[in-house]
Amino acid sequence: MSLIFSRQCEYALQAVLYMSAQPGSKFTNIIEISDRLGIPMPFLGKTLQLLVQKKVLESQKGPKGGFRLARTPDEIALFHVVDAIDGTDFLTSCVLGFPECSGKNPCPVHSEWGTLRDRVYQMLADRTIADISKEITGSKQLRTKLRLI
Repeated sequence: MSLIFSRQCEYALQAVLYMSAQPGSKFTNIIEISDRLGIPMPFLGKTLQLLVQKKVLESQKGPKGGFRLARTPDEIALFHVVDAIDGTDFLTSCVLGFPECSGKNPCPVHSEWGTLRDRVYQMLADRTIADISKEITGSKQLRTKLRLI
């Protein structure tokens, strides 16, 4: 499990990456995504619906329905997925959970966390689903994790 993001966010990232690897703009059935990634279907359904609401994904009902990316992979930053599922509280909240922590009243790790938080944000904003998909294509370990082989 991630130190910063929820399990739901991790699953959302994996599902979006899985869908980005599908040919064309094909709708992918939720059963396939659940089976291939080992994510419980009811939990995955709620997660994917959040991504639809935030316009990261689109959905279609019916026998040829499912989910697909709402934009091209190079138009979806990792931050879009994180924001849709976990929000942006990690960008403003104290890593130790002190509500009064601020620049004027810093906790013991305030400046170190600020630096790390800014780097995390920059990485999430700069890296797209297309970037990550290219790296997955070149890595057997990552393709195996996403069950693309």
